[in-house]
Amino acid sequence: MLAQVSLKSDWIGILASGLCLVHCLATPFLFMAHASIGVHAEAHPSWWGTLDIVFLVLSFFAVYWSIRKTSQSWIKFGFGIIWMLLALIVLNEKFEILHLAEEAIYPPTLGLIFLHFYNRRYCQCDDETCCVDS
Repeated sequence: MLAQVSLKSDWIGILASGLCLVHCLATPFLFMAHASIGVHAEAHPSWWGTLDIVFLVLSFFAVYWSIRKTSQSWIKFGFGIIWMLLALIVLNEKFEILHLAEEAIYPPTLGLIFLHFYNRRYCQCDDETCCVDS
């Protein structure tokens, strides 16, 4: 089972990052719609904020498995840097350490989607002999 997930890690990463992007794009519109209908109870459902962490964890495992199977060392570096940037932005949003524009989340999310597509297309190993050593 774990081997199958590892083989599909780029698709999982594309899906997780894509859903994260949709989540981030939809949030302002949902809040505006929520406010326009006059609901004053809670700004958003409690589970809505936990989706950020769920997507971050899913993307971590997708990046980890993709790094293990890539044939390009620069892809490892790119995945690591972009994922860490994404994690810092998400955690910053949760703990409100620095004021960042809401749009700051888009470049790393798009970067992960791009790297997963690129890795899927050009950098896959069929066996362990072509993979870059860890």
